[in-house]
Amino acid sequence: MPRVAVIYHSETGNTKRMAELILEGARSIDGTEAEMFSVEELDREYIDSADAVLLGCPTYEGSPSWNMKKFLDRPEVNLAGKLGGVFASQNWPGGGGASFAEMTLIAAMLIRGMLIYSGGITQGEPYLHFGAVSTRSPEGIYAERCLKLGQTIATKAKEIFGR
Repeated sequence: MPRVAVIYHSETGNTKRMAELILEGARSIDGTEAEMFSVEELDREYIDSADAVLLGCPTYEGSPSWNMKKFLDRPEVNLAGKLGGVFASQNWPGGGGASFAEMTLIAAMLIRGMLIYSGGITQGEPYLHFGAVSTRSPEGIYAERCLKLGQTIATKAKEIFGR
């Protein structure tokens, strides 16, 4: 049974709602165990034993929140060898910088030895590109992308880790 950890930072509740939807998507895959944690309240034992870790946060000037950046700069958990995925919220639908924030998260995850996956455009619509992005509260297509990201990561973790 693959274990998935969804770690998020949220200021207004929008990114937390994204994490909840991703968690729901991961749990919808048979045999998947999944939990979510804020960066302020981590279950280190669970995260260390997870096969996949998804990271998400709000976007500030095209960058991840400092809270998530601090988590990645000084990880207190083992991320090496885990499957990773990302998600970000932004305030502006036409260019809030979430793609840059996601690429920063991906770079840090690669440096920590993680395997990064989103499914991109290969898994059909809705497309994920780098990961799930939401403008403010995740509704409609934004919620669908969150659910799909959870499903995609859980499915790939099951495939890779054979549990």
